[in-house]
Amino acid sequence: PTNLTLHQAMDINVPIGCGDVAVFPGDVIVGDREGVFVIPAHLADEVADEAVEMTAYEDFVTEEVQKGRSIIGLYPATQQQSKDDFAAWRKARGR
Repeated sequence: PTNLTLHQAMDINVPIGCGDVAVFPGDVIVGDREGVFVIPAHLADEVADEAVEMTAYEDFVTEEVQKGRSIIGLYPATQQQSKDDFAAWRKARGR
């Protein structure tokens, strides 16, 4: 546990530095046992949207690989056929 005699909250909603990273009020902090990262507030919606897209694509890839498809050109999607197949997959699932 943090030593309360050495670490005390002095202020709130002010910029800080944490691990050599600037953190501003409104920034999103994400962490797990592997580490922590900061998403600047003005990028949070864009990052969240991209995460949803990436999750959908990874679900598609998982299904395709389980059916026996090669991962080459599929992940990452470097072949147009992979992109077209993903678009059809999304449409069929309403995603």
